[in-house]
Amino acid sequence: MSSKTISRKPSENNLAPVFQFVQSVGKVTGGTLLGLTMLTSSVVAGGLVGLALSFRNLPDVRQLRNFVPTETSYIYDIKGKLLARLHDEANREVIPLNQISPELKRAVLAIEDSHFFYHRGLNPSSVARALVANWEEGRIVEGSSTVTMQLVKNLFLSSDLAYSRKLAEVVLALRLEQILTKDEIFELYLNQVYWGHNTYGAQTAAQSYFNKSASDLTLAEAAMMAGLIQAPEEFSPFVDYAQAKRRQSIVLTRMRELGWITAQEETEARQQPLGIGRVTSFRGSEIPYLTEPVVQELSSRFGRDAVLKGGMRIQTTIDTNFQRMAERTVSRWHERLYNQGLYYNYNQGQIALVAVDPRTHFVKAMVGGFDYQESQYNRAVQAQRQPGSAFKPFVYYTAFASGRYTPDTVVSDSPVSYRDGDGFYTPQNYGGGFSGSVSVRTALAQSLNIPAVRIGQDIGLNKVIEVCRALGIKSPIEPVISLPLGSVDLTPLEMAGAFATFANNGWHSDPTFIVHVTDSAGNVLLDNTPKPQQVLDPWAAAALNDAMRAVITNGTATAAQIGRPAAGKTGTTSAERDIWFVGYVPQLSVAVWIGNDDYTPLGRGATGGGFVAPIWRDFMLQALQGQPVQDFRKPGEFPRPQPQ
Repeated sequence: MSSKTISRKPSENNLAPVFQFVQSVGKVTGGTLLGLTMLTSSVVAGGLVGLALSFRNLPDVRQLRNFVPTETSYIYDIKGKLLARLHDEANREVIPLNQISPELKRAVLAIEDSHFFYHRGLNPSSVARALVANWEEGRIVEGSSTVTMQLVKNLFLSSDLAYSRKLAEVVLALRLEQILTKDEIFELYLNQVYWGHNTYGAQTAAQSYFNKSASDLTLAEAAMMAGLIQAPEEFSPFVDYAQAKRRQSIVLTRMRELGWITAQEETEARQQPLGIGRVTSFRGSEIPYLTEPVVQELSSRFGRDAVLKGGMRIQTTIDTNFQRMAERTVSRWHERLYNQGLYYNYNQGQIALVAVDPRTHFVKAMVGGFDYQESQYNRAVQAQRQPGSAFKPFVYYTAFASGRYTPDTVVSDSPVSYRDGDGFYTPQNYGGGFSGSVSVRTALAQSLNIPAVRIGQDIGLNKVIEVCRALGIKSPIEPVISLPLGSVDLTPLEMAGAFATFANNGWHSDPTFIVHVTDSAGNVLLDNTPKPQQVLDPWAAAALNDAMRAVITNGTATAAQIGRPAAGKTGTTSAERDIWFVGYVPQLSVAVWIGNDDYTPLGRGATGGGFVAPIWRDFMLQALQGQPVQDFRKPGEFPRPQPQ
């Protein structure tokens, strides 16, 4: 708890000088009132101590010595821009007492409990006044709660208007005053109190109502906030600004009557224009497709309660500028492709895009569909779809790493069949036909199927699967004969992350959305500083990059040319249910997928090179604007592996 208390001026160090103003009220009868108050306090307190014995089942207030209020967690982009708030029932940011505006502290006490620093949890004069009013009405119509009583009610008791609850509230308040200091109680109160619109605590409320920290509130703003406590939604300036101003006026008048502000300060505060903010608790995420993967990753590490109630500060890897580029690109192309007849159902046809930085494997942008409001299903990380020929680079890398193949090795593109169970599997090229003897480079550039299957059988499909695992692919993979043609279900994130390792010449880190996580006090809970490992043979990776450049320069993805060295691979499944392009430069790896959610085929003639490569090109030209042109490392810079 903070040791700094309310002050008449921010530079003063204790509360006593402020409340000396109270003694100036009713000077003539001051001594008499003091004597009566002390006598009444002793009688009431003595009676309640006896009554307390009958409340043995009440909560133990000693637990508040280590009490930590639930607190909202915040998600930021890589540059510190706030993207989302995560909270359960209570949207709250905890702040120390000495960081709360002195104006707010005075305003709250003026309207809620001006004798807070003179009683021990119970204000006898308020109790007597409330008892008379309630007795006359035959029911509870007036409260007498001190700040301490309000705190224990909020933490431990229901809000029912019953005498038994009120008595329990008094007993707990008396107990709490014995174990915590006034500053500790007041700090708890200001961080616990409800300020309306699912905002709890002074800091969250100040950010919502005035778009500023609680430490920066002016007298006018503080008086308005203090006036909300009695009925936050009813008095809210978001609901009824005139009513909020009337409550502000009541608080300012009370502060002047107590002598805590001057008449001039009161007048100036009444006249000060107030810039009202907006409700923050129910705002959606700036990047909705990002929020759920972040929550899932952190929940698996720390538990969901810690994420929603623990006040985490989560810096993500997402670059908001990249993200906006990606969202606009996907939205624009979705409309265009629908109009071209690529998919017949507007909402079933989808595009997903993932951009990964090869140097860190940080996810810089992610779009899980053309419209989050229409569908929250995140195809970038949840949709496992067949990559088709976009899988072939894993086969060719494995061949290069074996030492028995180079990009110039000649392979046969001719009819072949393999026994498969009780029958035979006979691979075919897209569109039919055969090319005879071709180089690996040509086979990859033209996306020939038969050479990829032949090489897969020669080097062993289990070796290919081992490479996929080294590249961070976790989806199930079976060593079926057709695996080189993409008969496996993978996510766009897995594809972008694996190709990022090719782009980084074999250096790999696990792709992540999170840079680091701290608690509200700044203690580091998770640090995802990249720790890359060389998981691929550098010569084989460089050879693959060299061969895959031909896919863009004179192969199936000429529509992806961006005027700088780039490599990639198209993918089209045999039933035209999924079309891909995954491409990269040394600074950025991007996977783009198109398909129907219901797995129906896309329009006739759908190919990764014809429809997806242009989307990739569109995004990359935006993302790389102003970035230096970089080339891939050459195979000649590394020793070639010995044949295995």
